[in-house]
Amino acid sequence: MTLLIVGATGTLGRQITRHALDQGLKVKCLVRNPQKAAFLKEWGADLVIGSLTKPDSLTKAIAGVTMIIDAATTKATDPARIRRVDWEGKVALIQAAEKAEIERFIFFSILNAEKYPTVPLMDIKNCIEKFLAQTNLNYTILRPCGFFQNLISEYAIPMLENQTIWVGAEDAPIAYMNTQDIAKFAIAALSSPEAIRQTLPIAGLKAWSPSEIIRQCERFSGRTARTARMPLGAVRFARNLALWFEGGWSFAERVAYVEVQASGLPVTADMTRTYEILGIDPEQITTLESYLQEYFGRILRKLKELDYKEPKVKSTF
Repeated sequence: MTLLIVGATGTLGRQITRHALDQGLKVKCLVRNPQKAAFLKEWGADLVIGSLTKPDSLTKAIAGVTMIIDAATTKATDPARIRRVDWEGKVALIQAAEKAEIERFIFFSILNAEKYPTVPLMDIKNCIEKFLAQTNLNYTILRPCGFFQNLISEYAIPMLENQTIWVGAEDAPIAYMNTQDIAKFAIAALSSPEAIRQTLPIAGLKAWSPSEIIRQCERFSGRTARTARMPLGAVRFARNLALWFEGGWSFAERVAYVEVQASGLPVTADMTRTYEILGIDPEQITTLESYLQEYFGRILRKLKELDYKEPKVKSTF
């Protein structure tokens, strides 16, 4: 039994690779740059050079493989690459997997993708879900809400660097989850008969609003955040204005995703069925509080060791 992981160098993919190896699975990783993926080889994975944008390379990558986990996702700020990778590349991967009679295929989508057809990445994820349903593959679609790891660049680092944290006026609470925990769901799906041809939500223990996340960051860092709010109307105006200019299209696509967050609608789901099908105990899932406490504790200890002194802010008056 050999598992191929696509997107193994990404935030989620590397955790799936680590967990699969820890579970004793034989793992191959599809990588474009073996130098940048050297750490995967050090962990014990075999590297196969290829790319979703090069369909011919997929046939070689799949040779001898019995299971595939597709955790690759393009950044939402690059609409041209989204189509090449997340649509054309994924279709090619699925067709190659079906031809090779792959036993299990795990695909990562996004929760509520079908509700936002104006957001390219979410629309294409939804289209891939429909495409998979037309195949004969024993697939499982996992639909996470968001990653704890992304909150570090959005909230923690700006706070530590005394930078402004921008939030929407009505930002939606999101049930983020640690990618280490999400990896457990992916590996469990490979051996669960009940997960075959199922679409399962992956939501954290609680949906957190930006203000709640900021309060937790302040609590564990001992600092006060600088925040600024952008009303939803301003978000929509900026996107519509950017669409008039070719140079602003990338910005417009990025803002379109921000509008999802600014909708005010909670991004979460009932996980009862997912826990039951995949045999995972919710008591073992990491809480956001413990994750942020560990992060800030580690960073602040390091700063203390370096005898770091926060720069003084000069008055402009």
